[in-house]
Formats: sequence, C-alpha cells, structure tokens
Amino acid sequence: MGTRCVKSPPRTQYLAPFFPMILLIETSTPICSVALAKGTEILAIRENHEGLSHATLAAAFVDEVMKESGVKLSNLDAVAISKGPGSYTGLRIGVSIAKGLCYALNKPLIAVSSLQALAQTASKHYDENHLFAPMIDARRMEVYTAVYNAKNECLRDIQADIIDENSFADFTKNHPLVLLGDGAKKCTDIFKNNPQIRIDKTLKFSAVNMIPLAQTTLENKNFVDVAYFEPFYLKDFIAGKPSVKGLK
Repeated sequence: MGTRCVKSPPRTQYLAPFFPMILLIETSTPICSVALAKGTEILAIRENHEGLSHATLAAAFVDEVMKESGVKLSNLDAVAISKGPGSYTGLRIGVSIAKGLCYALNKPLIAVSSLQALAQTASKHYDENHLFAPMIDARRMEVYTAVYNAKNECLRDIQADIIDENSFADFTKNHPLVLLGDGAKKCTDIFKNNPQIRIDKTLKFSAVNMIPLAQTTLENKNFVDVAYFEPFYLKDFIAGKPSVKGLK
C-alpha cells in the first residue's frame, strides 16, 4: 500500500508587534523634560524642575537620554514636541531642537498639546465622572487652560483665563473638576470652599505625559510640517522695554 502524501497547511506569518521609538520634548513650562519611549516603555528620561534653564539643558538632555538608552538617533520613528501654549522662550527652544533633529534625520515631527497630555494622564487616576482643567501659569491670576472629560475630549477650548470663584461654574454643576499643573496652585484660596473642585498638586507637566497622544498621532500619520510648524503661543510675545541707567 502506497504512502499517501498530505499537503502541509500554509505557513502563517507572525509579525512581531511594532513598538515605535519616539523622542519626546516638553519645554512649554518651567519644567524642562526630555524622554525616550519605546511603545509605552520609558527607556530614559531627564527632567529639571528648577525653571528657565531650557536653553542650556534641553539639547543636553536629548544627548543624555539617547546615550543612556543606547539607541541611535537614526533609529527613532519620530520626534514629538509640546506645541504649547506656554512659555514663549521655552517653546521656541524645544521646537528648534525638534525641527533640527527631524531635518537632519528625515524623521516626522509630532506636535502634542501640553494641556491635553496632562489631562489624559490625570484621567487615569480618577473615575469617569470627573472633568479636568490643566493649567499653565501666566501672569498674576491668569492661566492658560482648557477643560477635558475622562475620554480626553475637549469641552472648552484653550484660552487665557483670569481665575475667579465663578470661572468653572458651568462645569461643576454636574461634575467634580480637577485642577492640574503649575497654574493650579494659585487657585487654592479661591476654591477652598468649593467641594466640587479639587487641586491635584502631584501631577506635573512632563514629556512622559505625551506618550499616548504621540503614539496615536504616529499611527494616524498626522504629522506637522517641519518647515512651517510654529508653536501655539496663545498670546503674542511682548518684549520688555529695555531700561537705560539714569532714565525712567
């Protein structure tokens, strides 16, 4: 009796999961933060919370995180930058570094809202009924802020807001509201008697917050133009009037 030949089933090709390598730069606030992420894994991070040292630290932090991780710049899949709003000088520095890298490496540039990134991070720590108002400190009682729900949907667009006790009255009628970021701390006295508003002092602006939004943007290939992209300053930069000794 002869041997019957049975065809082998076709081979199934198994593709290894893709974990994008993204360099993330956050310079919109006094915190200078640079991180390298592979998927959701943070390979290296550098942060400075002293304030206003972006010009000397940001580029150095990029070099340090790449050396620590052992990853070559050429292996990056994208560079992500905080697009603002925030510090005019800080944003200019961060964007300049990111653009320079993208030009030299021929890599795509991703722009992430600093406020939205912090709100998305905060939503993981609270139940879905909460709303979130991340804040970047501006002058006096003014902040740059927006309002997001637990799904990270924007309920009120980014604006410059002078905070008073009625600033979020429409949102706190049916939801508890969490204030976040460096602008939230000066709201403590204003809302100390409002049980619907909580000030979270633990969550801060960081390049790490940008990872989920940067990954989604990379997957959707929703890149910004490296040549023409400008940060979202929200307000025009007004240089201080130079003083001359002996004149008023």
